[in-house]
Amino acid sequence: MQVAVTPSGPVHGRRVAVTGLGALTCVGVGVDALWEALAKSTAPASKLVATFDATHLGGPKELRRLDPFALYALMAADEAWSQSGLSGPIDDAGSIVTTGIGGLQTVLEQVRILNDKGPDRVSPFMVPMMMPNAATASVSMRFGLGGPCETVTTACAAGTHAIGNAARLVASGRCSVAVAGGAEAVIVDIAVAGFRNMTALSNEDFSCPFDVNRDGFVMGEGAGILILEEWDHAIARGATIFAEVIGAASTADAHHITAPDPTGRGATRCMELALEDAGIVASDVSHINAHGTSTPLNDLAESVAVHHVFGDHAPPVTSIKGHLGHSLAAAGALEGVVSVMTLLKQTIPPTAGTTEVDPAIDLDVVIGAPRAANVEIVLSNSFGFGGHNGSVVFRRYHA
Repeated sequence: MQVAVTPSGPVHGRRVAVTGLGALTCVGVGVDALWEALAKSTAPASKLVATFDATHLGGPKELRRLDPFALYALMAADEAWSQSGLSGPIDDAGSIVTTGIGGLQTVLEQVRILNDKGPDRVSPFMVPMMMPNAATASVSMRFGLGGPCETVTTACAAGTHAIGNAARLVASGRCSVAVAGGAEAVIVDIAVAGFRNMTALSNEDFSCPFDVNRDGFVMGEGAGILILEEWDHAIARGATIFAEVIGAASTADAHHITAPDPTGRGATRCMELALEDAGIVASDVSHINAHGTSTPLNDLAESVAVHHVFGDHAPPVTSIKGHLGHSLAAAGALEGVVSVMTLLKQTIPPTAGTTEVDPAIDLDVVIGAPRAANVEIVLSNSFGFGGHNGSVVFRRYHA
């Protein structure tokens, strides 16, 4: 294996440890609930986040001034931050928490009020609730993170880009700590109608990534958060290190606003650049946590790209969208969380809903049951409308 572990090695700078994980999904609150659900071959029908207790995050008035997507981000971030053992304020700590759509539920509610009651009744909190940077701002304020506080809005690649960008802040020396992830809360009629009318959603109302009968995705929602920390900083305070971010990359298809490049050129370059960034070769990768949306075009294009990078020796592949649906910008963040859990548990979760892998895809898709494996390095992929491609590479930590 060609991985450098000196300060001049991974991600072209200081080593980046993962010291905290948080999740909020349709299967429950927390990373443990997520991992337990992923072990099953079946998935819940509803991809909505169920009612949860957020009273530890603030009083009723304070919580009402958060759009659901920002509240989801705070819930996941609170779990990850508590797990990390960090305490703020930290002046050089960053927050890169993203979204694809932002406060859509707030916009819809305030448009209804505007139409029914007039402009004077529109909430003065509408703008700070709807703005896409509300989640990362809320996280920054809650934990006292005084470094860069930014939002990467690159559709369904945004969660992965957030992890990669946050890792670079830590690796470059700009931040000692960075909170990275994504959140989404857009299962509302207008969003569902929009995706359905562009034929992106499944007619069967369930996802089956890479399956021969796949016909679209099911919308999901939730949030995923990772705490990234400079390696020596984490070691010095006795933190528990779960994994290491060793590489990341971002490219564009420059092809079409919604359809992927069928040649997989942009996705291929993204994976290759991420591996180069990590200082490894394709054969070092143990597992791919795929974008795997369950749409005919995206799954095929991703498989074409994987074959370009790995040839006939692609590692086992899984997509958690069969379990969770497609939560847009939160998807890549949750897949980052699951990638780290896969390294910790040395188990690859199955792809729910998939029973027969499309022969045209010809990948080793893990289906049916979890697969025990020797997993040292995970490559996690995300691809979004606009031709955005993101890949991030995680390595197992041996204490």
